[in-house]
Amino acid sequence: MNDLHSILFNMQILYSVGLGVYAAYLAAQNKGLSGNYWGAVGVYAVLAATILIIGILMSFQGMRIERPNIYFLYMVFLVVIMPGLFSLLRGRDDRSAAIAFAILALFNASVSISMYQRGLVGPWLAPL
Repeated sequence: MNDLHSILFNMQILYSVGLGVYAAYLAAQNKGLSGNYWGAVGVYAVLAATILIIGILMSFQGMRIERPNIYFLYMVFLVVIMPGLFSLLRGRDDRSAAIAFAILALFNASVSISMYQRGLVGPWLAPL
């Protein structure tokens, strides 16, 4: 499960960068966000929730990381922030919404990279 968690977490970083670049491209073209982008945001939320669930399962199995409280706090943030911005913008899909989602997606990628660099993602160690 440790390897699956790492693979999905890396996938989440790359997916965040992709969402940010895509939204920035749409904003640069003076286009709004389409249903394709909203579907991608939904996939992002499901991916982050899956990573969180795997982390919870590994925690219940007795595996531990250095600072589990910080890990779970960050993961909950990553799960709710994209749908939260959608809700805050009340479903707007204009150019300014595209800019907001581009900034948020790239920020999420930087948060995830920071988690990785500070050792919050793993390795998950089994109890002695």
